[in-house]
Amino acid sequence: MSHRPVALVTGASRSVGIGAAIALALAQSGWDVAITFWRPYDSSMPWGSDPEEVQSLCASLESRGARATAIEADLSQTGSAEYIFDAVERDLGPVTSLVMAHCYSVDSDILTTSVESFDRHFAINARATWLLVRELGRRFRGEHGTGRIIALTSDHTAGNLPYGASKGALDRIVLAAASEFRALGVTANVINPGATDTGWMSQELMADVRRWTLLGRIGMPQDCANLVRFLCSPEGGWINGQLLYSNGGIQ
Repeated sequence: MSHRPVALVTGASRSVGIGAAIALALAQSGWDVAITFWRPYDSSMPWGSDPEEVQSLCASLESRGARATAIEADLSQTGSAEYIFDAVERDLGPVTSLVMAHCYSVDSDILTTSVESFDRHFAINARATWLLVRELGRRFRGEHGTGRIIALTSDHTAGNLPYGASKGALDRIVLAAASEFRALGVTANVINPGATDTGWMSQELMADVRRWTLLGRIGMPQDCANLVRFLCSPEGGWINGQLLYSNGGIQ
């Protein structure tokens, strides 16, 4: 029987993604880790979907001493949160830390955004976040002060309206949990990692980001993972109800 706490990390389908970096960092720090993924979304993106990446990530988690499980789930479906938590509890045990790195992002501006696209962004980025947070609140039975909720956000809105607007809703949902879950002793924080190199940036954009960032480099998935690892640690338990920028000082 494992005595490691259980972390649930959503959106960890790609080995170069932030979700994967977070999962690996938590496994290294003594957590058992459940990940979620949804291959049809990756298949619709320029980077495509490699079914072996999830298996490889689970093997890497286990090589760090963690028990690991992977759950494929369509977060646009309202029953997905309950389904995911049921699977994690069955495979690993009750969730102590919920880290939401999933997102849906298809660029469009005010004039070109369709109602269907707007609704889908909010279903995955905002509504699913609320349902996952609600499920953690309903099921958490850990020691007061040990529970964690963390979500990744973005302030990119112009030219990317439904994504940015739905991420703004995500912020409010997660920060509300810091107050509403105070009796449970669950902290809730939001991280804005800024522009992070996960394979989506052009060479021109990468050059711009280096120029805009005070530290003169592009953010890497490990940068965000380092902050998540700290927030999930006992030492990070005093940080609560915050929107944290972990972006190297991008201007």
